Amino acid sequence: MALTTTLAPLRLRKNEDHRLRAGHIWIFSNEVDTQATPLTAFESGQAVIVEDAKGHVLGTGYVNPHALICARLVSRDPRYVLDQSLLTHRLNIALSLRERLFPEPFYRLVFGDADALPGLVVDRYGDVLVAQITTAGMERVKDEIIAALNKVIRPAAIWLRNDSSIRALEGLPSYSEAVLGDVPETVEVVEHGVRFEVPLRTGQKTGWFYDQRMNRARLRAYTKGARVLDVFSYLGGFGLNAAGAGATEVVCADSSTIAVAGIRRNAELNGLSERVRIEQDDAFELLRRLRAERERFGVVVLDPPALIKRKKDIKEGTQAYRRLNQMAMQVLGKDGILVSCSCSYHFARESLRDVLLQASRHVDRFLALIEEGHQAPDHPVHPAIPETAYLKAFTARLLPS
Repeated sequence: MALTTTLAPLRLRKNEDHRLRAGHIWIFSNEVDTQATPLTAFESGQAVIVEDAKGHVLGTGYVNPHALICARLVSRDPRYVLDQSLLTHRLNIALSLRERLFPEPFYRLVFGDADALPGLVVDRYGDVLVAQITTAGMERVKDEIIAALNKVIRPAAIWLRNDSSIRALEGLPSYSEAVLGDVPETVEVVEHGVRFEVPLRTGQKTGWFYDQRMNRARLRAYTKGARVLDVFSYLGGFGLNAAGAGATEVVCADSSTIAVAGIRRNAELNGLSERVRIEQDDAFELLRRLRAERERFGVVVLDPPALIKRKKDIKEGTQAYRRLNQMAMQVLGKDGILVSCSCSYHFARESLRDVLLQASRHVDRFLALIEEGHQAPDHPVHPAIPETAYLKAFTARLLPS
């Protein structure tokens, strides 16, 4: 780890250091003393020493003068800067947790802020890594990231999936590229004994949603002998786990042509095709049609994409969650199980609970919450950064009133 002796200072305004001292690592542009340290003087992604209003050092970080979150703290020890040595050290720490948790090398290796590597996400698929860089500071050390990953994991291939819309907020271009080895079109993930073929180049985000791993495991206890509907199925994560656990029939639904083709391949891969029906349709249209056709399921799973991406979307998004859950309840049998998820950070756990209650009253059903789920432990939560705790899941039992 390199000693920092020549970094430019980034000074905060008076009383704007409280959040950092309490554990947060983000610095907003209106918290910077631009008289003492003009943001225009910095390059995008430049490493800096962060100081309070009196010049006391708070640590090192990196800056982006063009972003609302204009800086992020990397180390509270002013001796260390974001270089290959520090990256290697933090990757080893992240790896040690995942190796304790999972017997096979399929997991999220790095989860940004919560792994002390702000702006970096890395998923592991055996000896293939998919990385995503979302900040200018991390983009600036891209070569060092690749070198550190190569040293810690020694992968056969690394695919950079830098096509997230978040990058635009940092003034970064969108691109994807192989930076090491021959990156395959697909990789295989084994989860709870079920095999999944995951498209790396064309799949959603970094390919697979490891964050739902534990919630998919919980689902298996409810599905033996049941008819199951998996809405927003993507590659069949919930649905095929249900089929593998003994569901009599599973309907997997998604609007994406790529996802539907993936469900079909994964059903075939596990010898489950005879018990898996695939529907390509909009979720709301599908639920409306299933209700009209009087189809009933013992278990329904709702795992939608984020319906609330910004604070201003809360009202409209809440209505969408309510409609979605209400329609799902209308296709549940008399003693049915609903697994309802939300990955919208701006939609609180209590809000999802309230939506479930309101929807159950609207359809005149008795609701009992059985389990609460959250993101898997390879997506740790930074206690000072609530944005890292984004995934909510409720398992509910619906009975006649």
